[in-house]
Amino acid sequence: MGTASSKDYDSSSSHGGEEREDQGGGGQLYVSLKMENYNLKGELIPHVYGSVPLVGSWDSSKALALERESMSMWELSFVVPPNHETLDFKFLLKPKNSNLSYVVEEGPNRQLIGGTLQGDKRSAMFNLGADEILEYRVYIKADRVSPFDLAASWRAYQENFQPSTVRGIPDVSINSAAESSNKHGSSANLELDLEDYVVPTPTKSANSGLVYAANMTETPRSLSGGVFSKADGSSDALHGQTDTVISFDRPAMEVIVPDPSNLSSQSGLGESKSVGTFSHPQKQEGHRGLFVDRGVGSPRLVKPENATTLFIDNKHDSEAKNSMPAAAGAVAAAAVADQMLGPKEEQHLAIVLVGLPARGKTFTAAKLTRYLRWLGHDTKHFNVGKYRRLKLGANLAADFFRDDNPEGLEARNEVAALALEDMISWMQEGGQVGILDATNSTRKRRNMLMRMAEGKCKIIFLETICNDRQIIERNIRLKVQQSPDYAEEPDFEAGYHDFKGRLENYEKVYEPVEEGSYIKLIDMVSGHGGQIQMNNISGYLPGRIVFFLVNTHLTPRPILLTRHGESRDNVRGRIGGDSVISDAGELYAKKLANFVEKRLKNERAASIWTSTLQRTILTASPIVGFPKIQWRALDEINAGVCDGMTYEEIKKNMPDEYESRKNDKLRYRYPRGESYLDVIQRLEPVIIELERQRAPVVVVAHQAVLRALYAYFADRPLKEIPHIEMPLHTIIEIQMGVTGVQEKRYKLM
Repeated sequence: MGTASSKDYDSSSSHGGEEREDQGGGGQLYVSLKMENYNLKGELIPHVYGSVPLVGSWDSSKALALERESMSMWELSFVVPPNHETLDFKFLLKPKNSNLSYVVEEGPNRQLIGGTLQGDKRSAMFNLGADEILEYRVYIKADRVSPFDLAASWRAYQENFQPSTVRGIPDVSINSAAESSNKHGSSANLELDLEDYVVPTPTKSANSGLVYAANMTETPRSLSGGVFSKADGSSDALHGQTDTVISFDRPAMEVIVPDPSNLSSQSGLGESKSVGTFSHPQKQEGHRGLFVDRGVGSPRLVKPENATTLFIDNKHDSEAKNSMPAAAGAVAAAAVADQMLGPKEEQHLAIVLVGLPARGKTFTAAKLTRYLRWLGHDTKHFNVGKYRRLKLGANLAADFFRDDNPEGLEARNEVAALALEDMISWMQEGGQVGILDATNSTRKRRNMLMRMAEGKCKIIFLETICNDRQIIERNIRLKVQQSPDYAEEPDFEAGYHDFKGRLENYEKVYEPVEEGSYIKLIDMVSGHGGQIQMNNISGYLPGRIVFFLVNTHLTPRPILLTRHGESRDNVRGRIGGDSVISDAGELYAKKLANFVEKRLKNERAASIWTSTLQRTILTASPIVGFPKIQWRALDEINAGVCDGMTYEEIKKNMPDEYESRKNDKLRYRYPRGESYLDVIQRLEPVIIELERQRAPVVVVAHQAVLRALYAYFADRPLKEIPHIEMPLHTIIEIQMGVTGVQEKRYKLM
C-alpha cells in the first residue's frame, strides 16, 4: 500500500491525541486491527462491532470476526471512506458461528478519528467469570492510501479468488488437442528458419563450442610458481617468486585467510540482522566455530590487517572460507552432522577416479563437480593430465606411458602426487570435496595416494568401466580431436594410432579396484542400464554422489528452458501470484508451440514440463503431440507475505525486508516464503530427472527457478544465481552430450 504517513499503536504506546501530519489530505484511510494472545481460550474468536462504516450496528450477532494470521495473532483490515472518518468500536469474544454466548471487552468504547486513536492506548481485557481475566494485546494501524493504490490492491485481491483457468487439466497429459481458435492469426507462426531467431549468449554462459573438459579443471598451484592470475588479469607473486603466470579458466578472486591468533580472542555470537541467524566466529584450528548456513543468513569475517594471501579462488574478497556449504535443508543438515559427529578426515572428501583412457572419467568428474557445486558443496576438479602437460609438455609418445619405462613411471607418479598435495592443501584452507581425475590404474599408485591422504581426507575411488567397443572408439576419436596432447599433431591417423598405443600400455598393467571405499560404474555411460558396485560407502554426501551417478549418461539430447509468456502480474510489476498470461503471453505461447514443432519434429519421445501455476500451463497449452507433466517443484519462488506486491510496495511498506533482500538475494528468505537456496534444494529431483532423461525436454517455468536450473548446466557460482539474466519470450537450448554442455538462445519476440 502506498502511504503518506501512519500511526502504529499498541498496549505500551504513549498517550494519543496527536494530530496526523496528513490530516485532511487526499486518499482514504486503510485501517488494520490486530489482537494477540498466546493463551487461547476454547473456541472463543476475537470479533469487532461498532458504528458505521465498520459494522453499522452494536448488535453482537452482526460482529465481524477477525481472521487468524498466526497461532497467536488475529487481524481485520478495512477501508474508511472520507465521510466516515470517525469510528466507534469495541472488541468481543464469541464462537465464530454462534451467538449464544459472547464476552465484550471491559472499558469504554474505542474511538478512531481521522486515523488517530483517541484516549489511552490499552489492551483488550475480557472477564470470563470466576475471577478469570483474558488479556489481548491490541495493535491499531491506520494508513492513508491513494485511490489508485487501493484499486490496484483490490484487483489483485479479487484475482486470488478467481477460479483457475487450468483446474481441469490433469497433472500428466499425453497428446493433448490443439486450441481450435487462433486469436492472433498467422502472426504466431515462425516464418523464418530457427537459426534466424538465434541471439548472442551472455558473456558468462555455458560453453558455446566444443571445449576439452580437462582444460576447465583447476590450474596446478604447485606448478605455477605461486603466481596466480586474478579476474582483472593482474597477478600476485607468493614468496617472492616471479614464474610464468598461468591463468584460471574461471573468474578468480582473492581469498583472505585470517590469522588464527587474532581470532582466538574474539568470542560471542554474531547476528545477521536481516534474518536473525546466529553463528559463531571462526576460532583456531581444532576449535573452529560451526558456520551453519540454513539458507537464511551469511556470516562474514572481517579482513585483519596481518592476513596472508594464500591462494586464488572464485570468492569475494570479503568472504572468508566457510566450513559449512552455502545451502539449505538436507545439505545443511548433513553438513552439520558430519562436522559434529564424523572424524576430522571425513569432513573432507576426495573422489579419486580410476579407469582406462577413453572411458569417460573426465566427463564424469566434470558432471559430478558441477552437481556438487550447485548443491552448495565447495568442490574442485584436479586433472593429473593437466599437471603432466604443464610439467613435462604435451608431446609425449605412447612409450612414455609404458609401465617398464622407469623414468616415465616416476614422472607420472610425481605429477599425481603434486595434484593430490594441491588438493589436500586446498582442503586444509576450507575446501570440501576434491575430485582427482587420472587413470590411477595400478594398486601401487592407489596405495601411494591413500598413504598421502591418511588422516587428512577420506578417499573414495570411482572406477569407470566400459566394455562397449563402439563407445570406446567414439571416445578415442574425440580424445585425439580435442586433447592438447595432439594439438600439434596435424595427422589425425598418426595421433589415433599413438593414442591406441598408449591405451594398450595401460591395459597391460590395469588392476581393477578392490581396496578401500569404492564405487564401480560398469557400462553405465550409455544410459541403457549397466551395473554399479559399492564397497564401504556411507554418509549423506557419498549417498548423494551414488544417486547422481546412477542417473547420468552420455546420450546427446537438448534441454529447452523458457519462461512462461508474459503474465498480467508481469505487466503490473507484481511478484508471485497465479495470474493468467497477457495478450503478448498468448502470442508467445503460440510462437513457442510453432518453435517446438519445428525444433523437435523428429523427437517424438520429447516431453513438456511445466509448473503447477496457470501461467506456465497456459503457455504450454498450444504445444501438441508431446506428453505434458506438471511439477510442483518448478513453481516460482514463494514470496510469502510479499506475494502479489510490487518491489516499490515492499520498499515502501517493508523497508527492512527490502534491504535484506538487496544485500543478499541468494540467502534472503521472504517472510513465510523461500530463499534461492530453498529453491535449489527442491529442484534437485528435477536436475536428477533431467540427467536421467534420454529424450529432449522442454521446461516452461519461472524466472527464479530457471536461474537455478541454468546455473547448474552453466556451472555458475551460487552467488551469481539471483542475478542471471532470464528474459521473457526467449528459449535457452542446452545441448548435453559427451562433449559437455553447449548453449544456444532463441529470441522469438
